[in-house]
Amino acid sequence: MARTIDYGNLMHNAMRGLIQSVLTDVSLHGLPGNHHFFITFDTTHPDVIIADWLRARYPTEMTIVIQNWFENLDVTDTGFSITLNFGNNPEPMVVPFDALRTFVDPSVEFGLRFESQEDDDDEEDDEEEGLDEDDDTPEKPHRDADVVSLDKFRK
Repeated sequence: MARTIDYGNLMHNAMRGLIQSVLTDVSLHGLPGNHHFFITFDTTHPDVIIADWLRARYPTEMTIVIQNWFENLDVTDTGFSITLNFGNNPEPMVVPFDALRTFVDPSVEFGLRFESQEDDDDEEDDEEEGLDEDDDTPEKPHRDADVVSLDKFRK
């Protein structure tokens, strides 16, 4: 098979790096101005660590808000850990970057969306599908990162 440049994975890694940089800055200096984040992640990811009651309440995905109260934000190369307040109950959690589905900062109308990654078994299907920019039929799911249009977040 001919070697190709995997732009989807390169973009996915770049977007993760951007989020890592933003969260690292926030962990060191706090949230500037009106910035705040809505982060949605896959709670079924094997490296997600959340309280049992949160996993029961959010069995497939969860959106957290990093805004007014948070503690212990620690960012690594693979993800972040944070303590958030749920009804006056501080709950620590660990979220790997691979589990992220969306990252939105509505204060500046910025958002990223990560498409779910399919199993490696689907690589053969990818070769058959090819690249057709004009084909947006719903039966062909995206398998790589995708940047969301900022128009979605405009007021």
